[in-house]
Amino acid sequence: MRPTRRFRWAWWLLAYASLGLGLLGMFLPGLPTVPFVLLSAFAAARGSERLHRRLLEDPRFGPMIRDWQAGRSVARRAKWMATWTMLASTLVLLALMLLGDGRRWWMFALPVGCMAVVAAWLWSRPEPVARRARER
Repeated sequence: MRPTRRFRWAWWLLAYASLGLGLLGMFLPGLPTVPFVLLSAFAAARGSERLHRRLLEDPRFGPMIRDWQAGRSVARRAKWMATWTMLASTLVLLALMLLGDGRRWWMFALPVGCMAVVAAWLWSRPEPVARRARER
């Protein structure tokens, strides 16, 4: 499905904005990388063929995007990296809460609950078939 020229600029803008957020997520704990890169690939396919091609050819992001597009699968290594990052973010939040007044428990519980839901969803995703065979 080819988007109309009228909305192509919006897809282009979404692709680059989400890619920027994904790149920031590589350095900022709590800001995810993978969902923003996948969103960028989705939007780039509709707004920027050049960016979409570059994302698919990228050695870091390409395999992840192709796995997702092929079967909504996530590599085990990516699952573990995301899980450890969420655990580190939880520890930072806990430390900040304990250093503060600690009365606003919901400010800790809400993001930790969201991360737990994301982790459960992430681990429910299948792993790429070709990768599973190589990991054994």
